[in-house]
Amino acid sequence: MKTELHIAIEQAFQQARDALATRDPQRAYPWLERAHILSQRLPLLHTRSHWLMLKAGWQQGDYREVTGQALRMPAALLFSRIWVPLGNTGRARVSALKPMPMSEELRQLLG
Repeated sequence: MKTELHIAIEQAFQQARDALATRDPQRAYPWLERAHILSQRLPLLHTRSHWLMLKAGWQQGDYREVTGQALRMPAALLFSRIWVPLGNTGRARVSALKPMPMSEELRQLLG
């Protein structure tokens, strides 16, 4: 049985994949940021959010985003269970160590 958190993560990933399939990375980013925040403590899903952000950056021709995501993927695998900056959106233009404010909805999903 999937939890409400896992359902929300899957929905965010699906919306992002749909946007990427139509080559619309700008529409994908808000969903990827949501997926990132919700999956930060789940190493494989957290890494998937960075992989899809890398793909969005590639589609957009944003090589800063591509490089930033390539560096964050191994960190997501290694450190997700140890420490994460809660609320961090995961984008390359945001410090990987900076906690960020979250909506009440996201707080509730994270418990």
